[in-house]
Amino acid sequence: MTWLATPVGAVLVLFILRDVFHTLWHPTRHGGLSRLVMVSLWWLSPRLGKRRRSAGLAGPLGMVTVVAAWALTVAVGWGLIYWPHMPEEFSYAAGLVPSEHAGPLDALYISLVTLATLGLGDIAPASGWLRVLAPMEALVGFVLLSATVAWILGIYPALARRRALALRLSHVRRSRATAQALDSDGGAALLDGLASGLSTVTVDFLQYAESYYFHDGDENTSLPRQLRYALGLADQATGAHHPDVRLSASVLRRALEDLAVVLDERFLRTGGGPDRVFVAYADDHGQPQGPDGPPQDGGGG
Repeated sequence: MTWLATPVGAVLVLFILRDVFHTLWHPTRHGGLSRLVMVSLWWLSPRLGKRRRSAGLAGPLGMVTVVAAWALTVAVGWGLIYWPHMPEEFSYAAGLVPSEHAGPLDALYISLVTLATLGLGDIAPASGWLRVLAPMEALVGFVLLSATVAWILGIYPALARRRALALRLSHVRRSRATAQALDSDGGAALLDGLASGLSTVTVDFLQYAESYYFHDGDENTSLPRQLRYALGLADQATGAHHPDVRLSASVLRRALEDLAVVLDERFLRTGGGPDRVFVAYADDHGQPQGPDGPPQDGGGG
């Protein structure tokens, strides 16, 4: 039955390559394995300890787990491809008895050495097609390493943009800007900037869906805590006298609605409007709700 090992190994390798492709290089898609791992860890995190502390580990731990699963599955897959052809189609270093080094663990050893791009060890392929296959595995190993670096370089800037937007909203909220103060050219510019930031975050959630599973510990940099305030800001500015403010408020409202659609379709599944989605988003991240909008009168106090 060892002949079955080769097609099974090929299927495992192709499955992982497909998952890497859809996770990293196909915008708006989410790889099956990576999604399963991230969702599972996110679901388990509040059940394993204090919610904020455990949820804070879900994203980073999920990325490490996904990368480890990719590497291990590819190594096992390629080992299964090699195994049925051992020892006849492999050359062994002096001192090794081929018949004693032809088991599945030996095949996995060859696969790990090749995948890690360490060169050939004391067991090396000798037949023509296996000699071509081994460098291909090394190439896949290099691709996995590059993909991991690219993933990290994509996820963390997306998190920085999300937290910067949340902090900007927190600044506006804590400055106690009134609806009257927003009814000006400066208010229109402020609303435009917030709408632009929300559009960027929406695209980040589409292209880097895994960023959803990273917890924002500080309340001022937590977007789930600030979104209902942004919604109230847009609603109140809609009634402003300044035409530019009304236009900017409308754009901000559309940006919030687009973000709510993405959050609901990809993560929350509430089927509700923006307000309901943002409440569910805050609850999923263990964040209390902030105020719904700016005060109507007076600035300080």
